[in-house]
Amino acid sequence: MTTLLGGTRPYTLNAAGIPLSAILALPEGSAPRSTILAIHGRGMRAAYWNSFIPLATSLGHAVLAVDRPGYGDSANLLPEGQGLAAQAESLHAALKEHAAGHDIGAGVFLLGHSDGGKVALHTAATDGGVPLLGLDASGVGYRYNPEALHFPSTLGGGATKLNWGPLPLYPRGTFQASRALLSPTPPRESAETLRWPAQYEDLADRVRIPVRLTFAEHEAWWDLDPAVLTAMAARLTSSPRVALEHLPAAGHNISLGHAAAAYHLRVLMFLEECLPPPGA
Repeated sequence: MTTLLGGTRPYTLNAAGIPLSAILALPEGSAPRSTILAIHGRGMRAAYWNSFIPLATSLGHAVLAVDRPGYGDSANLLPEGQGLAAQAESLHAALKEHAAGHDIGAGVFLLGHSDGGKVALHTAATDGGVPLLGLDASGVGYRYNPEALHFPSTLGGGATKLNWGPLPLYPRGTFQASRALLSPTPPRESAETLRWPAQYEDLADRVRIPVRLTFAEHEAWWDLDPAVLTAMAARLTSSPRVALEHLPAAGHNISLGHAAAAYHLRVLMFLEECLPPPGA
């Protein structure tokens, strides 16, 4: 395979016979302390996490940034895509296959954005045989902002403000460069959009790992009323720790904005808290 920057290379995960294209990045000179499964949002690709990968590997973690089922190499095999729960099953199968041949460190830490955060929560709510350390998600809430419900659930159709927030939150050239990240949203994924609140209510009490949820200051897809977010956290009754955080000067696509570095550092700080003590 072609090697990219710092031990980063294209990679293919085997999800029970479904090929999932991915980016695999390993720390240099040592075994990984953990493996981070980075799960992109709706209409994006694994490269959404490009700015996160160097920081994570510099701190000793492996990163698997995956093209979700229905995206990338699996798009032709799954032209309708998969529902969120089915995507979680596929990711569990892929993780199990990967762990059989690679050192994953202390376990797998789930990192999800937007619909990828929904898939991460589904993944955390089911047992796939690979130890999960914790979950960090941004851009995924409990109840939609009422003003967002009349927009199509895609990156187009007039939803630009919802997906990005104020344009000055992003470096010059971001929108031109981001075109390479875009991918059609599979129909099955789009069809589930309005069912998310009920799905979350069903899965939340089955999540048994620490959870951190981050909401951008200019997040427009979700209802950010404190009572709604408190209710979201309260449903995670089996999680040993739940943190709700707000990130100033950020829009929905946090990892593409000026606030990305601050957010990524906070992700990795939370991961440190989820790792077992040395010698445990």
